[in-house]
Amino acid sequence: MDQDTLSPAAPETLPFEAALAELEQIVQRMEDGQLPLEESLAAYRRGADLLRRCQGLLDTAGQQIQILEQGVLRDFDSPDATGSR
Repeated sequence: MDQDTLSPAAPETLPFEAALAELEQIVQRMEDGQLPLEESLAAYRRGADLLRRCQGLLDTAGQQIQILEQGVLRDFDSPDATGSR
């Protein structure tokens, strides 16, 4: 298969900004409607992986946010401390 770039980095190694930028590029390419079916499927799978990476990083960041409650700065506690949603 002819590729314009080297093999992409594993999504779990990408920082948020890089994963999001690549995801945006994939969406643009797919919206253009010029990809053959096989490439569209590969782009969809890659996009899904990147989306999971971005969501995971956002979830982690949300858990690390501190909030101000009645004048006291404390760690953010998720509504469900067990981790299930």
